[in-house]
Amino acid sequence: MVHLILGNKGKGKTKVVIDNANAMIKEAKGSIVYIDQSLRHMYELNNKIRLVNIKDYGIKNKDEMIGFISGIISQNRDIEYLYMDGLLKLDDVNAEDVDYVVRKLDSICATYKIDMTVSLSLNADDLAEDLREMVQTAL
Repeated sequence: MVHLILGNKGKGKTKVVIDNANAMIKEAKGSIVYIDQSLRHMYELNNKIRLVNIKDYGIKNKDEMIGFISGIISQNRDIEYLYMDGLLKLDDVNAEDVDYVVRKLDSICATYKIDMTVSLSLNADDLAEDLREMVQTAL
């Protein structure tokens, strides 16, 4: 299942996502992967969490990003938690794409029994009504 952390830029979404990832390491039986736009949070994450800098892989749009995440899952079947900070920071991914992307990610996560947390610089009102139940935290 996908969980969403929402809020405007600068409201502390990244800290919430990092804190969630670090808390889950204590109870996770499988792997945890944290996908970010850089490596600057490397020292804030527990060293057992795999940090992936998505910018290193030339991901340019929503379909490439979904394929990239599918590839990560296919290479490591024991992933239990996935975290993605700043989905809308990717090139060519905008607020209009959020519904499509979240639904695709939710489908992938359901298939492989993975919990995924995604931060978005949006308000809950900007989401489709059925996606609002995925909001874990709104800042």
